[in-house]
Amino acid sequence: MSRILLLSSSSASVIPALGLLPHHLTVAPLAPQSLASHPDAELVLIDGVTDLVAAKSLSAVLTSAQLPIPVLIVVSDTSLSVLDGSWGVTDFVLPSATLAEVDARIRLAIQSSSGIATTGLSHSGVSIDESSYQATASGRPLDLTFKEFELLRYLVANPGRVFTREQLLSDVWGYDYFGGTRTVDVHVRRLRFKLGDRESVIGTVRNVGYRFAPTGEDE
Repeated sequence: MSRILLLSSSSASVIPALGLLPHHLTVAPLAPQSLASHPDAELVLIDGVTDLVAAKSLSAVLTSAQLPIPVLIVVSDTSLSVLDGSWGVTDFVLPSATLAEVDARIRLAIQSSSGIATTGLSHSGVSIDESSYQATASGRPLDLTFKEFELLRYLVANPGRVFTREQLLSDVWGYDYFGGTRTVDVHVRRLRFKLGDRESVIGTVRNVGYRFAPTGEDE
């Protein structure tokens, strides 16, 4: 769990998925002095959705201050074209980002800032490198789409835990995804095909859903 400081001129949650993660979130005004009031923050989020101009100005101030912690800016997809190196932020996050994506961006930003190496995940011959978004099975690189990677990462991170299709759809695709649970089945089928001789590690729990099954056994 990390201490996150969200600087925003709005009281509404700019990233709905953030409220579902086990982080300690503090919301403060979109102003430089908010940093002084919360010196223990491990990561700063700047709300660029509510007021993009003010967010850019604050980003410049924080950059000149050379903060020892990562700064992420939240922007709508229509504002991505204006982002460049002059903003001085570590990364960006979209308001519609899924639970898994928000968690990954926060985790990687904090690890990178603190100098902690990202070792990734490894289980039953399947390895996940979260820093490069690469995965291997029995040492063989997997050509995965972003959602396939996120689904595999989520399952590998929770070996043995059973997830319903609805849970996977919510946690990996996001609460605002309008597709049906059939999407999960399609992605699991594609993952199994790409895993090759390791396909059985994604087990099917009949009438329930899926799990990362180290024994390679379905139930």
